[in-house]
Amino acid sequence: MEGAVVRAATRGWTKTMHRPLRAGEPVPVLVTAYCLSGTTRRGRYVRPGIVAADRRLFPLSRYIELYAGEKYLGRFLIDDTGSMIRGAHIDVWVPTCREAKIFGRQHGTAMLLPRPEVQMVQAGTAKK
Repeated sequence: MEGAVVRAATRGWTKTMHRPLRAGEPVPVLVTAYCLSGTTRRGRYVRPGIVAADRRLFPLSRYIELYAGEKYLGRFLIDDTGSMIRGAHIDVWVPTCREAKIFGRQHGTAMLLPRPEVQMVQAGTAKK
């Protein structure tokens, strides 16, 4: 999102939130990386483009755009959770533990993306 300016949030700001996150709302987050193998919370194999997040803030099976500082990290699918992932914390899956250590802990911004509008066409009917 061009032109988005995110100001620093106070410590524990997620505890004072009384509403779910809105699509397009920039949220300050702690960004880390993990290298576990196996399946995600939703039962799919881990792969590039998967992140773990706290389900109370970031719903599963939704996409986010993630920034670390001013660097755009990409678009990720929230498909996993973790016992250490609480509050405004995003954990990005990487293939090796070496990459996870190099990634370290970074402060960034996450934006929940709106669900795409899907048009349903019934089989056997003509498109109008």
